[in-house]
Amino acid sequence: MHFKKIFILIALSLAIGFFGCAEKKVEAPTQERITKNLVPPKAEVKGENFLIELSDLQVTTIEDITSKEIVETPKLTGHIVITNKSKGMLDIQGVTVEYLDQAGKPIHFESGEKIATASLYLRTTKPEQTTEGSLNVTIPRKAIKDKALGKIEISLVYIPSPLNRETIVFPEKIE
Repeated sequence: MHFKKIFILIALSLAIGFFGCAEKKVEAPTQERITKNLVPPKAEVKGENFLIELSDLQVTTIEDITSKEIVETPKLTGHIVITNKSKGMLDIQGVTVEYLDQAGKPIHFESGEKIATASLYLRTTKPEQTTEGSLNVTIPRKAIKDKALGKIEISLVYIPSPLNRETIVFPEKIE
């Protein structure tokens, strides 16, 4: 009698498991992430007090597979190295990015696009010292879709520091 109950219980469990786990349809993705390298993928700009080196520049877009429309604001990413070429210290505040077309006119963001055109650094550099970071900003859809991008303008926001700075350490302890 116990074998019948155990057999019925096992049979019901298998039946519930078999019919309860019906095949589910897997939907194909509707969006695709596309990453393209900028040409040239490396750039160097020398200012009066600094040298900026950009490398590994890439634009990432998310497009609808069927319509090929860009569905999110594209992103520009890369690696940035800033070298202090002045004789004094520089307080680096951040980097801003502006996009220009072939004629040198700004390419503006359209309504609804996320605008992130600055990276914050807040670092002090001594003469000939470098600071590294990543560039992660948005780029207007129009610059990608219409292939209107001609130049990228990088602005380094910094405060020249004529003051000398010293660090003083006091020997203290808590009792």
